[in-house]
Amino acid sequence: MARFTIVPDRSTVWIDASSSLHPIHTRTDGLEGYVELEPGTHGQVDLTVKPKGHLSLPVERLRSGNILEERELRRRIDARHFPSIDGELTDMQPTDHEGRYVVRGAVTFRGVTKEHEDEMFISFDDDTVTLVGTSSFDVREFGMHPPRILLVSVEPEVTVRVEIVGRRRLEQ
Repeated sequence: MARFTIVPDRSTVWIDASSSLHPIHTRTDGLEGYVELEPGTHGQVDLTVKPKGHLSLPVERLRSGNILEERELRRRIDARHFPSIDGELTDMQPTDHEGRYVVRGAVTFRGVTKEHEDEMFISFDDDTVTLVGTSSFDVREFGMHPPRILLVSVEPEVTVRVEIVGRRRLEQ
């Protein structure tokens, strides 16, 4: 099984939300963790070997460019008690499209863990793996009330897009 360590400065998370006034866009790097995947033939994942992984995003890295939005978001998340958003990869199945997989796992946000699944595109290149995917979450399912900033209310549904790059850990 090949272990790929996530490259924080090459792995990006985008979080998009809607508000009563304007869209809210957050973009950050700094994703940490690993994925264990067995590269198969023709650049596919060999699913005869069970994949696994763990990802973590420090909440302090979330940036929207608006200090009021950022402060309120950290307050609502309770970043002091819940300093990271974490994901655990537990299963992966192929789809009918080359390079695309249904990825299953658990997402932990604000101390609440929920099972989640969605499609991701996965590709290998020399000693790296890239995982790209988009999914939607309702923050209320994690016990978070959507933020209100002054007179602006934020919708509870957010879209999260990731581009994760991992580098193969060489055996020593």
